Amino acid sequence: MRTVLITGTAGFIGYHLAQLLLDEGFRVVGYDGMTDYYDVMLKQRRHQLLLQNANFTCTEGMLEDFDLLHGLVTREKPDVIVHLAGQAGVRYSLEEPRSYINANIVGTFNVMECARECGVDHLLMASTSSVYGANTEMPFVETSKADTPLTIYAATKKANEMMGHSYAHLWKIPTTMFRFFTVYGPWGRPDLALFKFVKAGLNGEAIDVYNHGDMARDFTYISDLVRAIRLLIDTPPEQPADPGDIGENDSLSPAAPFRVVNIGNSTKVQLMEFIREIEKCLGLEIRKNFMDMQKGDVPATWADATLLEDLTGYRPQTSTAEGIAAFVSWYRSYYDV
Repeated sequence: MRTVLITGTAGFIGYHLAQLLLDEGFRVVGYDGMTDYYDVMLKQRRHQLLLQNANFTCTEGMLEDFDLLHGLVTREKPDVIVHLAGQAGVRYSLEEPRSYINANIVGTFNVMECARECGVDHLLMASTSSVYGANTEMPFVETSKADTPLTIYAATKKANEMMGHSYAHLWKIPTTMFRFFTVYGPWGRPDLALFKFVKAGLNGEAIDVYNHGDMARDFTYISDLVRAIRLLIDTPPEQPADPGDIGENDSLSPAAPFRVVNIGNSTKVQLMEFIREIEKCLGLEIRKNFMDMQKGDVPATWADATLLEDLTGYRPQTSTAEGIAAFVSWYRSYYDV
């Protein structure tokens, strides 16, 4: 039985990935800080469900607590580490930038140190589509420059990619960084658009629509995302003997067993179209406050998922209609509305 240590198992993505791995017979070791960035009871409920499986254990602790994290890794000796924990939220980084430095820079460094000492078979870490920043050429491709982040959140994630590359080079740790594109679905975070829009609609409240609705996102359904991560676990990068052997669209480093992979639905969906689908699913019209673009935001994201498909044979495919319906069904059940 292979052991996977996942940081952030009480989080939205970590919970779903842990559930998938447990279903496939893995042993999963969780680590989560249970921070109050959003409803802690939602996080606790996710962990309660995971703890129903005897192959799941968890430790509550912050990424910045190196001794606690190191002790766990030393004791459990995971074959693979999937690092998903960190301070999330683009807009929150405008208010509390220091929390991103602490969790995403110091915390990720601690995870990498543990991976180095433990000698894991594969280290996988979460990045974000936000690293593409001011890029306007779409769809976004992993080999494009990502040197213009627009928020501290995006900057810390780009720093994580650079840190990961240096560790992969120095210590030959096979490392995969995945760039997520607007993940949504059941058990989603309350600070994400879908959750806020559904909640407001059912409560008869208005929603804030930035850039007067002229925005687009590559919405990626949670089950598709974690399936992609699961497949990437079995696809550790290998440093090529000859850099000339690297494919044209492959982000594999010529100097390290390191690769960056987009995980997105490869579909650019207009924000107003997304909202109309929510309204259709709820059977009501949601009041809207049309507002200017918020500082640090981007007008559009759109993933090229060709590399993911080349590596795994898999490409996310859930439509927004299917995904929104699944979320609304979960929301109504969870909150009894």
